[in-house]
Amino acid sequence: MAKSRASARARNAIAAVMAVASLVGGRYMVSAPGEEPIPAAVRLAVDANIIPWEGLVLSSHWDRFSKRWDICHGDTLINGKPVTAGMRFTKEECYDILIKRLVEDYYKPLTRCIAGFDSLPVSLQASMISGAYNVGPGSTEKHTGICGSSAARFARARNYYAACEAQTAFNKSGGQFVQGLDNRRKNGDATRIGEAELCESMPATGLPVRPN
Repeated sequence: MAKSRASARARNAIAAVMAVASLVGGRYMVSAPGEEPIPAAVRLAVDANIIPWEGLVLSSHWDRFSKRWDICHGDTLINGKPVTAGMRFTKEECYDILIKRLVEDYYKPLTRCIAGFDSLPVSLQASMISGAYNVGPGSTEKHTGICGSSAARFARARNYYAACEAQTAFNKSGGQFVQGLDNRRKNGDATRIGEAELCESMPATGLPVRPN
């Protein structure tokens, strides 16, 4: 299977978000008129990984892999309750739901389970947020999800390259290898950026030289 790699398209995605980001209280934040500021890593995860891979479904539908109803950008919970048949939202409602859930249910848990998460390269943060949205933040103590993964352990040790690579292990559903998940975890496809591809495209000062 192909190894993950950095790319020009991923660097462009990072540059686009960082061009509108400001350093606030030690964190890079982005905002639009009338909106609450959000971490730049959340916006990068949304733009580069989550929306492209999850797509948009305005009416709830059954996911045959996870065996759950989902809606919008792959949401399985709305206001803490499971998505059910017959639910419907507008595109704008879906976007607002996505941003709020990412901040509260994925970004914040990662800041709690990975010390200094905000100080990691923004592209590494974004790839881990995207991974958590797909597989769950999990728990360090229970060794589940992103928090309990080798990726989190390497991130805590500031071994950025290893953290990027370790997250590619989440390429199965129901114990079976899924090519689409492998693409998402690694190099993406013709039109979508992979998580490790994004992760490894951080500025040169933020990532050790890739080992041979």
